[in-house]
Amino acid sequence: MGFGEAAPSPEAMVVRPRLRVNSHGAAHALACAVALVACACERMGSAADFEITATYAHDATAYTQGLLTADSVLYESTGRYGVSDVRRVHIRTGEVLARTPIAANQFGEGLAMHAGKLYQLTWKAGAAYVYAPETLAPLDSFRYTGEGWGLASDASRLYMSDGSDSIRVLVPETFAVERVIRVRYRGAPLLRLNELEVFAGMLLANVYESNWIAQIEIGSGEVLRMLNFSDLYPRRPPRADVMNGIAVTPDGTQLLLTGKLWPTMFQVRLRSSTTP
Repeated sequence: MGFGEAAPSPEAMVVRPRLRVNSHGAAHALACAVALVACACERMGSAADFEITATYAHDATAYTQGLLTADSVLYESTGRYGVSDVRRVHIRTGEVLARTPIAANQFGEGLAMHAGKLYQLTWKAGAAYVYAPETLAPLDSFRYTGEGWGLASDASRLYMSDGSDSIRVLVPETFAVERVIRVRYRGAPLLRLNELEVFAGMLLANVYESNWIAQIEIGSGEVLRMLNFSDLYPRRPPRADVMNGIAVTPDGTQLLLTGKLWPTMFQVRLRSSTTP
């Protein structure tokens, strides 16, 4: 999808079996047996879904994978082999205050804060790392199967995506899978779920390679609303990659949104809507 184009409809993310290559560089099959009737995108979401309330500088070299705030500090996990790290960032200036790299042969992914500790996923290494937020010093590590994409916490459990329609509910102390949430949009699996955040009691998920964010009911996995952010940053510089990165503002009322290699982070207020 070219920059400035309208976001594809959510139905476009529920696809027939095919082979594709994501921007991580790995081919994988996306499959779904459900055929859906096309619908008008404007009924699903539009610029009316949000309003921009502030803009901040963001490190344009950061391949953003995970984003969150705690104690008025922005924490970020970045990807790509050889340069992945976890970092503390000044929200308003974008200045990187501290960073801890991970091994050059590992690709950083989602990030969550739980019980005063930072948890960071890796893409294919099957390893999660735990850090002290104040120093970013490593504290612990866990193993898991499959790919790691997005990570979020609701202060009770961790929620982990792997690029499919499934979100694993994890016990933070062991990384054991408690259950799996199957995300459904209008009865069909919604694929390519990536960066996650818990906001207002619901789970938000970037839909990879799109400008859509899904608002998911945690208990059932039902998508309550598809938020269209195609008008958030239509005139991106050529180097800017896809939208990715959701954090809740320190006061808990708005969202911070950015993307991979974006020089800007946006603060947005969601507008209410009765249309899913």
